[in-house]
Amino acid sequence: MALRNRPRIVSRYGTAAGTGALAALLLVGVCGSPVYVGWVQDHTDPNGAGGWFLRLLAWPAWRLHADDPSQGVLAADLRAILLVVLAAALLYLLPATQVARVQGSASQFLSGWAAYALAGGFAGLLATLLGPGGSLLGAFQTASAGVGYGFFAGWIIGLASLGGRA
Repeated sequence: MALRNRPRIVSRYGTAAGTGALAALLLVGVCGSPVYVGWVQDHTDPNGAGGWFLRLLAWPAWRLHADDPSQGVLAADLRAILLVVLAAALLYLLPATQVARVQGSASQFLSGWAAYALAGGFAGLLATLLGPGGSLLGAFQTASAGVGYGFFAGWIIGLASLGGRA
């Protein structure tokens, strides 16, 4: 019995949606962490462009424990959880047909960026509506902040999804 090597077709790169989703998880995990949020509050100037951007990256802040025991950890971290889940879902849904024709193009970058901006808006809206004491006005305001966060931080996700296969 002879042993043979079977050719496997495996790409060196992941999918555009997969690498974008991993980048979203890392961005929320690192920049939303209590350590980063504390550091950015203490060491940046909110009136400068760099400090403003670093503080913006901390928007989907998550905590290891809830400040109010009645709402629990899930309610406190709902925005960060929804942002990662919605970003992954939108990254898989949005660019599939358009990017499949033009791999490695700017459309992957723009689709990743747009998916993250939409995910930020939806995460803010849903987290406020589903959280304790949510109001419609508060949901609209948080959605606006989420879209702003997604617009200014989404280029990172767009770069991560650039070059992957569709």
